[in-house]
Amino acid sequence: MFDKILIANRGEIACRVIKTARRMGIRTVAVFSDADRDALHVGMADEAVHIGPAAAAESYLLIDRIVEACLQTGAQAVHPGYGFLSEREAFPRALEAAGITFIGPNPHAIAAMGDKIESKKAAAAANVSTVPGFLGVIESPDHAMRIAGEIGYPVMIKASAGGGGKGMRIAHSKDEVAEGFARSKSEAASSFGDDRVFIEKFITDPRHIEIQVLGDKHGHVIHLGERECSIQRRNQKVIEEAPSPLLDPETRAKMGAQAVALAKAVGYDSAGTVEFVAGQDKSFYFLEMNTRLQVEHPVTEMITGLDLVELMIRVAAGEKLPLTQEQVRLDGWAIESRVYAEDPTRNFLPSIGRLVTYRPPAEGPVDGGATVRNDTGVEEGGEIPIFYDPMIAKLVTHAPTRIAAIEAHSTALDAFAIDGIRHNIPFLSALMAHPRWREGRLSTGFITEEFASGFSELAPTGAQARQVAAVAAAIDHLQNERKRGISGQMRPGFVRFERDRVVALGPDRHPVTIDDGEAGPVVAFADGERLAVSSAWRPGQPVWTGTVGAKVLTLQVRPIRNGVRLAHAGTAVEARVYTRREADLAGLMLEKVESGAGKALLCPMPGLVKAIQVKAGQVVKAGEPLAIVEAMKMENVLRAERDATIAKVVAKEGESLAVDAVILEFA
Repeated sequence: MFDKILIANRGEIACRVIKTARRMGIRTVAVFSDADRDALHVGMADEAVHIGPAAAAESYLLIDRIVEACLQTGAQAVHPGYGFLSEREAFPRALEAAGITFIGPNPHAIAAMGDKIESKKAAAAANVSTVPGFLGVIESPDHAMRIAGEIGYPVMIKASAGGGGKGMRIAHSKDEVAEGFARSKSEAASSFGDDRVFIEKFITDPRHIEIQVLGDKHGHVIHLGERECSIQRRNQKVIEEAPSPLLDPETRAKMGAQAVALAKAVGYDSAGTVEFVAGQDKSFYFLEMNTRLQVEHPVTEMITGLDLVELMIRVAAGEKLPLTQEQVRLDGWAIESRVYAEDPTRNFLPSIGRLVTYRPPAEGPVDGGATVRNDTGVEEGGEIPIFYDPMIAKLVTHAPTRIAAIEAHSTALDAFAIDGIRHNIPFLSALMAHPRWREGRLSTGFITEEFASGFSELAPTGAQARQVAAVAAAIDHLQNERKRGISGQMRPGFVRFERDRVVALGPDRHPVTIDDGEAGPVVAFADGERLAVSSAWRPGQPVWTGTVGAKVLTLQVRPIRNGVRLAHAGTAVEARVYTRREADLAGLMLEKVESGAGKALLCPMPGLVKAIQVKAGQVVKAGEPLAIVEAMKMENVLRAERDATIAKVVAKEGESLAVDAVILEFA
């Protein structure tokens, strides 16, 4: 076994590998760029080596820097994590030449399966069903349009060396093929150092299901069941679960057998994932193979009880797999959601900055037989940089049943406090509450179909609104009690705090009366319903947990002017508690009307201007591209929202802009 390993990665996955290595008694070496000097993984490792500037192409993607760091520290092996160099055939070859072990598959397997074009050829040779497409390299936009026309629309344009949704575009027409081809090649080059792309038929209403395979250097290969990753946005997974609600045991066995056969055909000897696109009728086609550890591997670990990172390390050290296919057991249900630094109300634009508050839910067993796990690479006070993937954490729950895992996940999201940047937890919470998700009626078009007009937080309604109103009243009552303890006030009897209140949830009014109960206040509503509220919450805490009536609730609490903002289960509302007289007067206040859209195109996120596609005096139509801004390794095309004339181009190509910086002005 190794005494010291280096992790050629950053963030969450670097921390994940360090945890397992530490448990195994293996010392660890972290590498870091200028942007990651104070990152969590640097502090967790036993040693850390600086490898270059912030840009990945000048640090994490430089093989010679990684090899040099190994030789400098005496690391005997390297775990690549995912992304960066994890699927580059040249990386394990360079390590081997330096006498260093690669904790991953052999170079031949990476060459055969890591390249999306070559993997499809290998699958076809092994008689594995594949999606119709063109397996050669596409040389130009005209070539791409011609091939797309032959295959038939819609088509998927994909980076050959891609992964993680980078370098992927769906096209429904010639124009979309031309634009998608350019964007895919550019993203592929910046993310993977390889701009080759290919085109295949896009299967309508598909589901994304993948099989986790595991091989050793003694010819043994097994599979650990499937993961469903159909909830995606921009071809990047958002929620993953294991097992899949679609598959039955027979389909699972067939899919697993194909995955194992394909892995054996290329001599696969580590953890890898064979991805399939599945129809709603349980038909399936080989999509690609990822020759690395997947981001979503925790859900497989939770239902199998296995540590995939540990198994990768042991296999790389020459050990045999510790179990056979017959010994693999799948227990319960696991769900993972990816917590990203992005604003779901602004079309998921990236957000960067300091994590003023970062308090994830407690890990370990919770009520109902569920377990919570949180894999992260950040800590409170840390920075989310612009140069890398915007992932903050991966929240995972495991429970005996799917619905129990969903309920535990929803509660854990409500307890996840993040401030200082925008994040997608409100969106994830809304997904957990969505009826179609809870029923398991999934497809890769789920988010596009169910959130066609984008995402905005809804206010609570019905019984949920009453529960939130009761919490708001209890919070106000507690704060009033604290005010009564302030010294220097009039003697008791001169000032009376009214117990008849009105809880305003946005425009909705809930008249209530606050009574004293055994464990806390009792909130009585006008129709006679009484809800006892009990909680250990204190002012200033970002998460309220307690009981309202017979229900256990967790809410996010943030102070606002004259009230609090409460968020729960994908809903959010500004709550203010008035006396009856204050409520009457508040109802007479005029609401401020927001002004219309300005006459400028503003940068929606901090980023790099990749291209300005218009010039002063040009007339543009609604929907036409105006500029391309790159942030978090993704290229974002900014389009005209209405017909207009360009008055002035303010920004320059190659310029780094702050959020809301002016890119161009309209006449």
